[in-house]
Amino acid sequence: MFRPSLVVLFVAFTGTFAGSADLPRSTPEVQGVSSAAVREFVEALDKINTMHSFMVVRHGHVIAEGWWKPEAADKRHVLNSVSKSFNSTAVGLAVADGKLSLDDPVLKFFPADAPANPSDNLKAMTVRDLLTMSCGHDTEAKTVGGPSVKQFLAHPVAHKPGTHFQYNSLGSYVLSAIVTKVTGKTSLEYLKPRLFEPLGIKDPEWASSPEGNSIGGSGLKVHTEDIAKLGQLYLQKGKWNGKQLIPEAWVGQATSKQVPNDQESHAKIGVDWQQGYGFQFWRCTHNAFRGDGAGGQFCVVLPEQDVVVAMTAGGANMQAELNAIWDKLLPACRAEALPADAAGQDKVKQAVAKLEVRPAAKKTN
Repeated sequence: MFRPSLVVLFVAFTGTFAGSADLPRSTPEVQGVSSAAVREFVEALDKINTMHSFMVVRHGHVIAEGWWKPEAADKRHVLNSVSKSFNSTAVGLAVADGKLSLDDPVLKFFPADAPANPSDNLKAMTVRDLLTMSCGHDTEAKTVGGPSVKQFLAHPVAHKPGTHFQYNSLGSYVLSAIVTKVTGKTSLEYLKPRLFEPLGIKDPEWASSPEGNSIGGSGLKVHTEDIAKLGQLYLQKGKWNGKQLIPEAWVGQATSKQVPNDQESHAKIGVDWQQGYGFQFWRCTHNAFRGDGAGGQFCVVLPEQDVVVAMTAGGANMQAELNAIWDKLLPACRAEALPADAAGQDKVKQAVAKLEVRPAAKKTN
């Protein structure tokens, strides 16, 4: 699964979280990154309020990791919309199994939930449109009593599907409902033997709807390392331990720009929210891609640098989190191993040992 190299254990946090399928650990220098750059990255993150955790993987090896107390390696974290990238993977597997097609109309799966007189735009909406957040809505439908397919289908479809990007978590829920329709299993159940178990993701939790489907667009709880594993799997084009878990073609489609998302409203979030959208994955600057979730959850993949970064938080400045990667880690990646730096590694450990969650900054009038 990973490129052979000298593996040196680098524990950058107090306490350990042992697992049967943990990613291998290494020093930053062995993997071509200076400990000084890693320390600067940690310090940059620590200036952001409400950070909870981070993990940096280079060449398939964890070179740094940390948790802001009282968060810890053995605690699951709700992913918010990073859940969408896992849910998208379930859709990709169902497509590979021949259970559905990207061009299937959404109404095909829910005839009993359709409005009495569906609009032409609703009739034209496909699975692909759900994946790319281009269903045709002007706004996201509000849910009452939990997400439901009927509420989604009743929402006016103002634009021709495929022509207008509108972030839509309820659409992600409908994708989860489709997975259940065509496989007879929830996204959580469907992914357990196909994704979670091969990656060593133990006891994932996924909130479900009153209709019995995994929420899909949010609600998944796993460990920080599990987020990194998903990123590593996609970095490796769907292959894990020599086995193709998800089709390479799906990885390419899911993580490439399928639709533009450069609306003015996204400029208020940050430049990395205007680089295009794939199949429940965002494109980033620096030719990277990511899953992201409200409050500061991230699974960032930098293919050119062979790097994966997982982060969790409780309301952080999300563009600042990404900027810490672009400013501190990305320039530090070298093609060759660096000389050992025990003193530098010790400074990283010291920096990580001091991490404690800081509350969100108070708003002032």
